Amino acid sequence: MAKAFASSADLGQKTESLEVLADGVYALTAEGDPNMGAIEAEDFVVAFESRATPKATRDWLEQLREHTDKPVRYCVLSHYHAVRVLGASAYDAESIITHETTRRLIDERGQADWDSEYGRMPRLFREPETIPGLTHPDLTFTESLVIPLGGDRGDLELHYCGRGHTAGDVIAWVPKHRVLFAGDLVEAQAALYTGDAFHFDWADATLERVKSFGAEALVGGRGAVALGRDATDAAIEQTRRFLRGMIENVGAVHGRGGSLKEAFDATHAALAPDFGQWPIFEHCLPFDVKRLWDEYDGKDWPEIWTAELDRQVWDQLQD
Repeated sequence: MAKAFASSADLGQKTESLEVLADGVYALTAEGDPNMGAIEAEDFVVAFESRATPKATRDWLEQLREHTDKPVRYCVLSHYHAVRVLGASAYDAESIITHETTRRLIDERGQADWDSEYGRMPRLFREPETIPGLTHPDLTFTESLVIPLGGDRGDLELHYCGRGHTAGDVIAWVPKHRVLFAGDLVEAQAALYTGDAFHFDWADATLERVKSFGAEALVGGRGAVALGRDATDAAIEQTRRFLRGMIENVGAVHGRGGSLKEAFDATHAALAPDFGQWPIFEHCLPFDVKRLWDEYDGKDWPEIWTAELDRQVWDQLQD
């Protein structure tokens, strides 16, 4: 029997858990589905990430409203992928904030990514007819942006740590409580999607920058919240280990003149014992290997994933 495409057969609902990480700092995890965050200011809320549809985002808001009824003034999107951005309209936020490069990526490939991700992960698109269109930021930055939270709540800092999961990922740092929302730059016991990544930058300087914050709690893109410095460092290092495993195995096959399929098989064999049971491992790895192969071919800027290219690569790399 042919392996189901990407996550198209993953139709079971996940158990969602809202955690209060500190006074006014919230995280929603969902057994390997995309994580969400919120930071409460004196008289408003900053939402970190959206979901794939307004309906899915409203479901998260309903849980958040059990803790605060303050309006969402800012929605921070860590990067441009459809499952993270298309539901942002549900917040009715005053501003949508992204890195400047994310704005460019939405313009360049947002529609193609929407079509691609809907095909790969249909379960995440609750009531897709409610999506009003592509989400465009009205406030962007290049290095850092500080949002004063008011009262004695301190600041929320947004930082660009370098190219990684995409060219424009940003993190949110709450220095008062040492809580870091890392987006998909870090995953906690969930596989990495690297189809739009810059593997060499990510595995080295970018993760070092993320680690330098010394977080006591880290909310990655997927997986459980890491609590305590040892756990946050471990999440960062397991992300690095996944990347370096890919770099080593794809590089070895590419260096000896092998094929993309051989690189995929070698990488799967090497990573599956440690990472194979993690969420979306089987879904992601074909696209991950294809992107890294392109980097070894000298292609710095990622190819635009379309629904057609998704199927082509998937079919090419499955047994």
